[in-house]
Amino acid sequence: MNYCYIKKILDLYVSIFLLLFLFPFFLIVSIIVYSYSGYKIFFKQPRVGMNDAIFYIVKFKTMLDLRDPLGNPLSDNERLTSLGRIVRAFSLDELPQLINVLKGEMSLVGPRPLLVEYLPLYNDRQRRRHAVKPGITGWAQVNGRNAISWQEKFELDVWYVENQSFWLDLKILWLTALKVIQREGISQNGQATIEKFTGNT
Repeated sequence: MNYCYIKKILDLYVSIFLLLFLFPFFLIVSIIVYSYSGYKIFFKQPRVGMNDAIFYIVKFKTMLDLRDPLGNPLSDNERLTSLGRIVRAFSLDELPQLINVLKGEMSLVGPRPLLVEYLPLYNDRQRRRHAVKPGITGWAQVNGRNAISWQEKFELDVWYVENQSFWLDLKILWLTALKVIQREGISQNGQATIEKFTGNT
């Protein structure tokens, strides 16, 4: 049987199980984020999925909506709250993406879904990362996450697309758990998260 079909079924049932199992924890984090941010619990943003389809990713909100006098958002480092740093350190902000997995927009494992504005900047090889569903975690996340360059990240994503299997996904999920405990690769050196991708030079 084709692994993509098996993966689709696993994503569905595992996401349902995790949403039910983690519901009390999900509720606690929601209350804490709400009390800290004032009104918004979730952050929603358009991202690129499989075959360049656009969907809205869901995360716990970790940044304030602060803008400069011209109306432009301030840097991530200026908008990231102290609570947000803790939530991101343990990847708790990613939990709501189980809803995206349940809706079939994402998978548990795959290349991370990136900003729509990056679409025109990819070369043909980099665009291959969109041949599969994006994931909550992926091969690039367990091999450096935000601490590696965009080019390295894209190469790891494409390698995953070309080599995905049940055992590789299990390995990635296990390594993800270790990375979360060790809190490795959370941000790029000198950045709150990672610098934006500006294209290939």
